[in-house]
Amino acid sequence: MLDRFSLHGYGLVTLPAFELAEVLERGLGMLDPRDVLRFVEPESGEVAALRPDMTPQIARMIATRLRDRPPPLRLAYEGTVLRRRSGRARKHRQIPQVGVELAGVPGPDGDLELLVLAAESLQAAGLQRFTLDVGDAAIVRALLASHPPAEQARLSDAMTRKADAEIDEPTLRAVAAMQGGRDALLEGTRLLASTPAGDPARRLLALFDAALERGLGPHLVADLGEVRGFAYYTGAIFHAYAPGTGDALASGGRYDELLSRFGCPMPAAGFAVDLDRVAEALHAAGVTEPVVMRVVAFGPGAEARAAELRARGVAAVTAPARAAAFDWARAWGFTHVLEAASGATIAAHLSEGGT
Repeated sequence: MLDRFSLHGYGLVTLPAFELAEVLERGLGMLDPRDVLRFVEPESGEVAALRPDMTPQIARMIATRLRDRPPPLRLAYEGTVLRRRSGRARKHRQIPQVGVELAGVPGPDGDLELLVLAAESLQAAGLQRFTLDVGDAAIVRALLASHPPAEQARLSDAMTRKADAEIDEPTLRAVAAMQGGRDALLEGTRLLASTPAGDPARRLLALFDAALERGLGPHLVADLGEVRGFAYYTGAIFHAYAPGTGDALASGGRYDELLSRFGCPMPAAGFAVDLDRVAEALHAAGVTEPVVMRVVAFGPGAEARAAELRARGVAAVTAPARAAAFDWARAWGFTHVLEAASGATIAAHLSEGGT
């Protein structure tokens, strides 16, 4: 996936695992103490946290070290975030991610660029069957704008759960059910035409059509009632799903207000890929990685044989005797055992259980 990001001009940046809590709160809003692991930095006395999200760190980087770079800024990253699991246990889980942030390109061009990149990246990883669930955070936000904050929270929670019985406004109830292809999106656009959500609905239709023209039709689904993360995003949002895992493989969208919080106003959007979920989907699809040769050589001349193999780019180690070579290869996933003196490969594909 990082190779695919690079082909689209995204440069890899390295971010610290810990970040000042002030930076995270500026980007994400107030952090629930139960959601993050915090500590006081001994020398400065400032509060730091193990990051639950990398986007605020990217925003800080753009506003400081990269401030003089000409836009657009195309940045890629990889690393882990720590988030609380859902449910009562409140245990945290470490999520390995790769992702990109695109700053300086407004929608719809930037939104389309990210949708295409997300699709190509999943395909590069080996997935062919996946869905890009596309919405716009401004649709529901516009429909809820006239409600008191407590009512907004109640209704958005009900829409997240698709709990129709708890949604007592006909328009919101209808929007919550509007998910499908272009026909569903057209119906929603007509329904919302005279409401405050009319403009974002038309914007979503235009993005959907542009994605169809780029060949993403087999993967596209529109969801006008999508509300996950809608307080964070300002425009287009999307989630990627595939058979074999119940959670999103990737998620992202447009957050044009974020960089202004760091004193560097600029349109921005991005997405992150959950690599554990991708691995689950690949396993369910029967996609396996090609066997990479890794050799254990034993007997007289083993070190010379191993050196020859390393010079050819093949991982190789040595063992003192045949039995030790087999034991070590099986234990550490090496694929071949080689008798150095004769040059004979006496076992192959050990990592797959072969002989």
